[in-house]
Amino acid sequence: MTISIDTILSALSKEYSISSKTAQNIITLFEEGATVPFVARYRKEVTGDMSDERIRSFHDRLRYLEELEKRRESIIEQLKGNRDIPITLLHALRKAATKSELEDLYAPFKKSRKTKADLAEESGLLDFAVFLWQEGQKQAEKQFANFQASLNTAMSLPEAIAGAGEIILERLAKNVATIQHSKQLLRRGGLLTSRVMRGKKEQGEKYQDYFEYQEPIKKCPPHRLLALFRGKKESILKLSIVLEGEFPVSLNGNDYLTPFGFPALKERTPSKEKQNWLVKAWQEKILAKVESDLLNELKEFAEEGAIDVFQANLKDLLMAAPAGAKRTIGLDPGFKNGVKWAAIDEYGQLLDYGVVYPHAPLNKNAEAASVLVKVIKRHKIEWAVIGNGTASRETEVFIKKLIFDDQLACRSVIVSEAGASVYSASPIAIQEFPDLDVTIRGAISIARRFQDPLAELVKIDPQAIGVGQYQHDLKSNRLSDALKSVVEDCVNAVGVDVNLASVALLTYVSGLSERLAQHIVTLRDQLGGFKNRNQLKQVKGIGDKAFEQCAGFLRIRNGDEPLDASAVHPESYALVKELARSVKLELSNLIGNPSAQGLLKTAAVEAHQSYTVQDIIQELAKPGRDPRPEFKYARFDDTVEKIEDLDEDMILEGVVTNVAAFGAFVDIGVHQDGLIHISQLADRFVKDPRDEVRVGEVVKVKVLEVDAKRKRIGLKRLS
Repeated sequence: MTISIDTILSALSKEYSISSKTAQNIITLFEEGATVPFVARYRKEVTGDMSDERIRSFHDRLRYLEELEKRRESIIEQLKGNRDIPITLLHALRKAATKSELEDLYAPFKKSRKTKADLAEESGLLDFAVFLWQEGQKQAEKQFANFQASLNTAMSLPEAIAGAGEIILERLAKNVATIQHSKQLLRRGGLLTSRVMRGKKEQGEKYQDYFEYQEPIKKCPPHRLLALFRGKKESILKLSIVLEGEFPVSLNGNDYLTPFGFPALKERTPSKEKQNWLVKAWQEKILAKVESDLLNELKEFAEEGAIDVFQANLKDLLMAAPAGAKRTIGLDPGFKNGVKWAAIDEYGQLLDYGVVYPHAPLNKNAEAASVLVKVIKRHKIEWAVIGNGTASRETEVFIKKLIFDDQLACRSVIVSEAGASVYSASPIAIQEFPDLDVTIRGAISIARRFQDPLAELVKIDPQAIGVGQYQHDLKSNRLSDALKSVVEDCVNAVGVDVNLASVALLTYVSGLSERLAQHIVTLRDQLGGFKNRNQLKQVKGIGDKAFEQCAGFLRIRNGDEPLDASAVHPESYALVKELARSVKLELSNLIGNPSAQGLLKTAAVEAHQSYTVQDIIQELAKPGRDPRPEFKYARFDDTVEKIEDLDEDMILEGVVTNVAAFGAFVDIGVHQDGLIHISQLADRFVKDPRDEVRVGEVVKVKVLEVDAKRKRIGLKRLS
């Protein structure tokens, strides 16, 4: 089977407004094993400086088109031996632009269980059915005797009319043009309706908004569709698509009104009888098929929207500002089970750990204070980081008082602990801390994610981080692939200190697998740390291609080669040294020297003013720069600890935890996120909430309404 590369090239060059040669060169890079981050960062001459988002989109679209071509060739191969296949169908198959269109064309030829129409054809009624369709029932009744000789079984006229009718209805329902016209009709004017299943009102109370609901399918947003499909999956809701008014039989053209395999219609205006056949086919066969296809299409659309939201939120969370190399104590709060704590140094290494019980029912407040004060002083802790779960505000009050009473050089902050419990029981956590209790591992994770969210969160399944929208209703493989690409892009955008990174973090570096990441750590331990990038070639399994892909994203600080701490790729080191000579400066004086950057831009190196040189000059100005924003944190109101403490018109500070299509969720320190509806995000129309706020952003909000019973908090964004 040969995939049509010309077809793929033509589609990609048109969709991305690039030449076929550029498209082919990018494809070749991927075929040679290049990753999206590598192509986006180090092959800009090939791509014409396409952004990493467009490169990722190009890569995904390439894979889709390859799958489309494979399926196209597979279908054509299966149909080649069928003599009844019209040449027009083969032409249509070769022109189909989507997988859905391909499947519609192929559907009539799929083998399935026998229908009434199949049995009628086996009885020899096909010719009679064609005659009935073309000439009408009156003529068919008169001429029935002429067809009886060709029948395989004896039957009465009513039986023959009924059997021939089944053939007509099924052939109409299998006609590609009819199906496509019907889909277009429902897409434009169909209403998605939802009804509660009998006896499920009490069980499905959370879906009460959809018990009697309808909305044009072209206006239904992804988040609402996912809620409806979840209700359907739980057998609470029954979904259907209805068409307002009657099925219009006066559509342009007659191709949709010709049963599959029947001679084309000659009359310009189909007879009333033919129109009735179509309406009957619509009611009995077509609507059910098209409704099923469109519900699947809507679910696909909703899933795409949800995955987009998940990817965007995950990227914001991973790219959140790191506090940096600060000595930290992570606290996983609780009442009965105590507050688990773990102190770590500026490199994330465990210093000490334990459990204290400052809250009810044990109320060992003084003992807990004594323990934690000693730990903070002994290890020179700069930040007390509290997980935002049960007892978080009570723990924050306790820690703030402790810091104030003992005049400690330490500050406190509450951070999201989403996914910490998942990490603590994971194979990665067990491998890192085999002798520790899972609760202590959770406290370590809380402390580390404060220092560097990206480095710690890569150890957790992205689906467990809690920034998605109906993630449990999505296809796990598809969601996993989408989220993995986000993590990969974020890790490579920031870069990785090869002498500090965990195996989990290294696994996401361009060109590295989990096996290679483990080999890197093994050799690192043997060497006592890498001194230069060239030593990576000594790692088992890293050949020239893997080195090419990963080297630029791995940083070695304070090593033998100053450029190893930057994003400059080793393949460009000779070029950098040439640039240094051109401005008569030593390499050490070129790196991080603002005046030298000005010299480089104006010196006689114009022959090298490529994308690569521009990136090098920018990198030399701030080698190893971190693209993430400056660290900020929300200051919760000390008088507000639970939802019952909230009053309307309160002005509070919080942190955005999730952004959905309908608004943003904000942690204001009461164990229940409030919602800023999209209409309350700004004093103007907002199309996309992410245009206004991002996950991790600190915002000031006004409380609009509080429903403690239903645990709902309505907010308005002030800044």
